[in-house]
Amino acid sequence: MAKQKSDPNYKVIAENRRARFDYAIEEDLEVGIVLSGSEVKSLRENSGNIAESYAAVEDGELWLVNSYIAPYDRAMFSHEERRRRKLLVSRRELARLWSDTQRKGMTLVPLVMYFNHKGLVKMKIGIAKGKKNHDKRESSAKRDWNRQKQRLLKDSR
Repeated sequence: MAKQKSDPNYKVIAENRRARFDYAIEEDLEVGIVLSGSEVKSLRENSGNIAESYAAVEDGELWLVNSYIAPYDRAMFSHEERRRRKLLVSRRELARLWSDTQRKGMTLVPLVMYFNHKGLVKMKIGIAKGKKNHDKRESSAKRDWNRQKQRLLKDSR
């Protein structure tokens, strides 16, 4: 992810930390998301969650399912909290995503939702394959070993 530290508009709204543990991410893709006004205002207050959500290609469109955006208190017309939200991709990318999910058995997992440098809400979705339990144990053991290795190197100085 290309983070720009000096950019005041770049801001992470919600992150799915469990996704990299549960899935082997093959590649990621930046997509736009269709939101209503009260949803954007609510996200500016850091009240969104994409932990248990997923993306799906249905009827020639890409949808974000089961994401949560808290209701905005001062909104005149409030929004539904867990509604399906349309994701914006090009036609070519949509066809590739459909073929990956239908033919190759991949899953579309939302990784992070953020405001980009223009102040627009974007989402990074990963094209992933589910990990088995032994893969999860292996990645956990590797992470623990790297922590222990860093500790040992720090102590030896």
